[in-house]
Amino acid sequence: MSDPVFETNLKRLPLLARGKVRDIYEVDEKHMLIVTTDRLSAFDVVLPEPIPNKGIVLTQVSNFWFEKLSHIIPNHFADLTLKDLKISKEEREILEGRSVIVKKMKPLPVEAIVRGYIIGSGWKDYQATGQVCGIELTKGLKQAEKLPEILFTPSTKAEVGGHDENITFKKMHALVGGFLADEVKRVSLQLYSEAAEFALSKGIIIADTKFEFGLDENGRLTLIDEILSPDSSRFWPANEYQIGTSPPSFDKQFIRDYLETLDWDKTPPGPHLPPEILSKSAEKYQEVASLLLN
Repeated sequence: MSDPVFETNLKRLPLLARGKVRDIYEVDEKHMLIVTTDRLSAFDVVLPEPIPNKGIVLTQVSNFWFEKLSHIIPNHFADLTLKDLKISKEEREILEGRSVIVKKMKPLPVEAIVRGYIIGSGWKDYQATGQVCGIELTKGLKQAEKLPEILFTPSTKAEVGGHDENITFKKMHALVGGFLADEVKRVSLQLYSEAAEFALSKGIIIADTKFEFGLDENGRLTLIDEILSPDSSRFWPANEYQIGTSPPSFDKQFIRDYLETLDWDKTPPGPHLPPEILSKSAEKYQEVASLLLN
């Protein structure tokens, strides 16, 4: 296992942005380098300790899905490799396995959330209103139950430190235009459906996930960011799934559950995590990668 990488500071590439997990650098006017660090964010707060190898696992899993689902929609991958960059040998070693070079896109100002099961904020919403993000559901659904049909529930994209906000599909139409909104919804549902079917064959239930999209220089819809990783999705072990309870999780829900036991108001700075929690979290990330990729 390599040393954890909390943040990167490349000497010869301009830093464009440092997100909750990713450091993004400019390669040239048409390309960016995205580095997935081992930072962990929970409740929209970046925690002080990194999870060892997390960035490498996220990159492996996300790249696997980008390739597997490339027949549905083009993605942002470029043909360049780390060897094409003006970086030192030491920097290249840090970036190996946790970075991708992508084409610059014009990102859409929405996130495409797809829900196959009722859990998390969707479950709370349903208990209070009988709806999920304004969509009326049948009565009597239980926690973690598979939804009668897959839901598309878009949200706005928050800046670092902010909170995403659920919006209606009608509002999404107003934000990006009707044709684009319809296409994002269609593609998102297809991506989720195919991924969920494959993951189930590997013993994993994908309860929900999010996708991000951009437009290329020709205005063509393109899949960007990361997809179907333990950070952007809720993964459950199929053999432990039980309706009526919150299933155990392969993703950072484990960390969230631990944080809920602390006297912390969910604002920065985040609390320190004990070594056993960091180690257990690293195991969970690795486990989902091992199941999917083997």
